[in-house]
Amino acid sequence: MIETLVLIVHVLLAAAIIALVLLQQGKGAEAGASFGGGASQTVFGSTGSGSFMVKITALAAAILFSTSFALAYFAKERAANVTEVGIPSASVIESAAERNQLPVLEVPRSADLPSSDMPQAD
Repeated sequence: MIETLVLIVHVLLAAAIIALVLLQQGKGAEAGASFGGGASQTVFGSTGSGSFMVKITALAAAILFSTSFALAYFAKERAANVTEVGIPSASVIESAAERNQLPVLEVPRSADLPSSDMPQAD
């Protein structure tokens, strides 16, 4: 349950970081402020939206890293529980064959076939 919650938060944070990075202005965007373009940024204060957006992005990135570590811990615990239960780490087909003890089909080799059944090269 908690693993699912952490995974949902992780995905939402990744989308938020993408959106925050795309909303930020580049270094060359301040050149327009000298021609009167800076007045529209007064909503975020006199410094514009730069420092506010950078702080929010940094906070989202820090939380994203922590959720990444939490998901790695959950994966490690799940792998440890699987080996303790006794499920082999082989492939799914091999483990199913071992549990169900399916018969192995033997295909006859060409040496086992009678010579009359063998095609002859012309």
